[in-house]
Amino acid sequence: MTRVDFYVVSAGSPSTRTEVAVRLAEKARSRGHKLYINAQSEIEADQLDDLLWSMRPASFLPHHTVRDGFTGDIVVGWGQEPVDHDDVLINLALAPPPFFSRFQRVAEVVNQDPSALEAMRDAWRFYRERGYPLQKHDL
Repeated sequence: MTRVDFYVVSAGSPSTRTEVAVRLAEKARSRGHKLYINAQSEIEADQLDDLLWSMRPASFLPHHTVRDGFTGDIVVGWGQEPVDHDDVLINLALAPPPFFSRFQRVAEVVNQDPSALEAMRDAWRFYRERGYPLQKHDL
């Protein structure tokens, strides 16, 4: 069964969510996981694309966007169902995507923006009511 982790960030900036997503991707990739990052929009996917190449000056995370296809260990999309990824989903959309249950793990990134907080509370209830194991991590 899919395990769902909520990473709660104390800041309210939308860019904080993408930065945390990149850090989570870096950690998961270093442990050998394949990832699909589900951005809220194509614009956010492009921001993630840039961050994955440049967040740490001494390193980068090789990846593709869905425009390039679904190949590679890290793919960034904005709602498209991944073709062959089922390991880790980092979800930045404000609702669970329809394909979340195919993944072993889902990471939901929460910041302190009031509308995002409410959406993530709804997501927590959604997962809980369906019996998914939930964990909360304060960052």
